[in-house]
Amino acid sequence: MNSPETLPQLGRCFHCGEPVPAGADYPVRLDAGRHDACCLGCQAVAQTIVDSGNADYYRLRTDYPATAEAALEELKKLELYDLPEVQQSFVKSEGEVREASLILEGIVCAACVWLNERHLRQLPGVLSAEINFSTRRARVRWDNARIRLSEILRGVQEIGYLAHPFDTSRQEELFRKERNAAIRRLAIAGLGMMQVMMYALPVYLAAPGTMTADIEYLMHYASLLLTTPVILYSASPFFQGAWRDLRLRRLGMDVPVALGMAAAYAASVWAVLTRTGEVYFDSVTMFVFFLLTGRFLEMNARKKSAEAAESLIKLIPAATVRLPDYPGSRAEETVAAARLGPGDFVMVAPGESFPADGRVAEGRSSVDESLLTGESTPLAKQAGSPVIGGSINLASPLVVQVEKVGADTVLSGIVRLLDRALAEKPRLALAADHVAHWFVLAILLISAFVAAAWYLVDPSRAFWITISVLVVTCPCALALATPAALTVSLGRLTRLGLLSTRGHALETLARATDFVFDKTGTLTTGRFRLIASHAVRGEAGEALAVAAALEQGSTHPVAQAFRDSAHGTPRHAEALRYIPGRGVEGVVDGRVYRLGAPDFAAPGASLAADGGATVVALADAEDLVAWFELGDELRPQARPLIEELKALGLRLHLYSGDRPENVAALALSLGIADARGGMLPQDKLDRVRELQARGAIVAMTGDGVNDAPVLAQAQVSVAVDQGAEAAQAAADMVLLSSELQRLADGVHLARRTRTIIRQNLFWSVLYNFVAIPAAALGYVTPWIAGIGMSASSLLVVLNAMRLARFERDGQASQAPRSGLT
Repeated sequence: MNSPETLPQLGRCFHCGEPVPAGADYPVRLDAGRHDACCLGCQAVAQTIVDSGNADYYRLRTDYPATAEAALEELKKLELYDLPEVQQSFVKSEGEVREASLILEGIVCAACVWLNERHLRQLPGVLSAEINFSTRRARVRWDNARIRLSEILRGVQEIGYLAHPFDTSRQEELFRKERNAAIRRLAIAGLGMMQVMMYALPVYLAAPGTMTADIEYLMHYASLLLTTPVILYSASPFFQGAWRDLRLRRLGMDVPVALGMAAAYAASVWAVLTRTGEVYFDSVTMFVFFLLTGRFLEMNARKKSAEAAESLIKLIPAATVRLPDYPGSRAEETVAAARLGPGDFVMVAPGESFPADGRVAEGRSSVDESLLTGESTPLAKQAGSPVIGGSINLASPLVVQVEKVGADTVLSGIVRLLDRALAEKPRLALAADHVAHWFVLAILLISAFVAAAWYLVDPSRAFWITISVLVVTCPCALALATPAALTVSLGRLTRLGLLSTRGHALETLARATDFVFDKTGTLTTGRFRLIASHAVRGEAGEALAVAAALEQGSTHPVAQAFRDSAHGTPRHAEALRYIPGRGVEGVVDGRVYRLGAPDFAAPGASLAADGGATVVALADAEDLVAWFELGDELRPQARPLIEELKALGLRLHLYSGDRPENVAALALSLGIADARGGMLPQDKLDRVRELQARGAIVAMTGDGVNDAPVLAQAQVSVAVDQGAEAAQAAADMVLLSSELQRLADGVHLARRTRTIIRQNLFWSVLYNFVAIPAAALGYVTPWIAGIGMSASSLLVVLNAMRLARFERDGQASQAPRSGLT
């Protein structure tokens, strides 16, 4: 064996020996030399081994690990996945609570997902575990004080699967391996099937007495030799899955399939050896071939349906140009994007994507954020403008100072929320999973009853009819009906610029009867401008400076208007106290001030503004100091949105903390009948509860901190772009761009998704309702049963994929220029 230094390094990971993906730059330093790793996880693990004094592992080993699984086993022995420096790249921490995204190997059907979720949740210390069947990704949360990540990975291995920390390049490599293995099994099954049919046809077509017993035996013996590799190799995943399920005393979809194949093969072998009875080699090989064909097509369709989430992850470039001595020097160096840190300066050329969140330090350009936000219009950027990692620079070079990297970026947050929505199961999916689990047991009992009945009626037909019943049933189609549609729909919705953060959001949005809107920052732009200042005591400029100081830490649009309008040296406010929906109180230059609604700041003062302007009053301990008029603009897409939602049969409501006369004027112009102003957060909450008490399913849209309670109360809620973090945290969906029309798109797509799910469930139930009696009555042969079973699952996935092409009438011209579309 060669030493590691003489092992061929080019193209292979220094740690695990897997191929290094193109563009990957994950160097490992050992003995003043550089070695390439395939992903950030292997780089972190290898460098930790070296830095912790265990470099002899690499110096003394005589070969790479035989497989990636062997490399994983070595990691588990060292328990390096428990080290903070290793977890940094893929684990999010909140105190002792940790959350990680894992890739699962060996998932072949919905029953596998159910088994892994159930097993993980039973581990002490695991708080939650959700797995998305389409992406094969698991989202696991655990208490690190009670269980370690290495124990979770080991727990997955104990039930016959493998788990790896999520890495885009590794996931692509796993998919290629899975696809290549499927092609090999399919090819052998196809060749075996054709050859067996060549030997079976003469036996079927020969007239009675024209074929001697020796020739017939020879045909059967040749069929046995050709069928054996199909059973032992091509069909091995079914037997492995069935054995795993039986070993864990659980019933999965592979159990009846493997039982049917094994019984047919064993009976045929016995018939050949004893020269008595019927042989079913042609049915067995055809069954395996058609079943593998269905799974292969389903695998490719599933991969395509999950492309939206995966494409988001790939937006960050593998490498970027760093300016290490900027602004003193323009010297450049190419580094891996993963090695950037806050404060670094990078050069982003036209056509390239930004490697991290940051702020423009030099240059002017336009940026395409449609891949992330659905915003169809390129946005102008100049010095001081924020940029989002993953968006594309269009016009000219920009120097950007990095502010956030890794899990802290906007893109990572979007992917994390999308993962949560994909992993969480809505009510329909949970019900389908429960039915599918018991469905297998029911099929085994039905098969036993059919076998007994036919043995009494016609023993010669009992065996193959029982095999047909075992094979023809398909619980997977039932279990896939909802998650397949949701995966495609959530991906399409994200490309449109409406991010679903909860699994139930789409299902509930489709059933919504009432839409409740906030006014400021939701139907209006939220970009207030100061129209007029009226000083009651002192100078208007002084009062404006005090107002800006009181609003120094607020994210409300009114606060931004005061800060933009104030001039001179900024004042400092102390002891700030925010009263949601009312205003703010604080101390400026030793005096206590109140700023907000007139009845809060200066009760009893009569203040009126023309033209529907918003009035904000400033008062001290004595009385009113000044009052201000602020104007806001209606969002361009607000009117068509309201008209479309009304056309969809939704009842609309406008609840705002703004002055009642302003709210009434806006509602009148938009045609909203139920409009109420001057509402506190509790008032909005009470009103939504009243609607719900009357049977309404409420969808709430808002943007401010004061909207968070009512967003949480509504059955489904949407936080608009640039809204407060509290609002976005409480919401089930987040509008990523300023294009308000995407809310109507969301309703249309949600209803379309509900229709597709109902079609899938109807087909799954109808198929089994027809197929099981037909097979039990002897009208379905085993090979036809294999086609039916494969086709039922495939049809469900292909039907769900129609959602990826969702386009409303007239939408094509407005669709974002997205490479994901």
